[in-house]
Amino acid sequence: MLDPIISPSLQALPCIRHGFFTRAGGVSEGLYAGLNCGLGSRDDPGRVLENRARAARHLGGERPEVLTVYQVHSGSAVRVGGPIARDELPKADAVVTTTPGLVIGVLTADCAPVLFADPEAGVVAAAHAGWRGAVAGIVEATVAEMERAGARKERIRAAIGPSIGQSAYEVGPDFMEEVLSLDAANRDFFAGAPGSRPRFDLPGYVARRLGVLGLAAVDRTSPCTYSDESRFFSFRRTTHRSEPDYGRQISAIIVT
Repeated sequence: MLDPIISPSLQALPCIRHGFFTRAGGVSEGLYAGLNCGLGSRDDPGRVLENRARAARHLGGERPEVLTVYQVHSGSAVRVGGPIARDELPKADAVVTTTPGLVIGVLTADCAPVLFADPEAGVVAAAHAGWRGAVAGIVEATVAEMERAGARKERIRAAIGPSIGQSAYEVGPDFMEEVLSLDAANRDFFAGAPGSRPRFDLPGYVARRLGVLGLAAVDRTSPCTYSDESRFFSFRRTTHRSEPDYGRQISAIIVT
């Protein structure tokens, strides 16, 4: 049975359905056990497509598919009006739509998924915010694309979903220097004892960037993907274990 995490803020909106899907309820096996929705993984494609269809059906989509983009850790957002062939997917890290019945989403395995909605304008969006995309302005680009589609900032609600927690996100000094070079205030998102490697608060950083945009609401429903193996896939956990591959969870939203 699928068991998506739900944002209280988005749940309250009329004609909007969403979910930050976990591993629960899928047909994949082995390393990918559960609801692996990553077609870029080496999982059986048929199983991945079935998992994605289950997520779409759960949200009441008109088609048994979640439309995602070719994610590249960028600051680019695109608007879509209907299904796109897999070999024609745009390279971007956020997708926006006004099409009722079209389920859109993003894939993650430690990065922060962010779902957005302006129910009055009938505009929804999904963004993939890894640290590179976050510093490149992916959440700002998503809101700007939503505005071009008719949304207004003061009506948009955003929710940050499951991502790697600060206690598990150890980074190197070069990473810290790069992020601090953008804004010295970013030091707030690094922790660690003197002499130890810093740890980065990715969902906190994304929340701050959202918080200055003047949105109607910003929710954080961000359990740690690294530490909760029963519910989430994690790229970093897989790397630490020297496993050959990993699954991806999907976060999706629809205007009904």
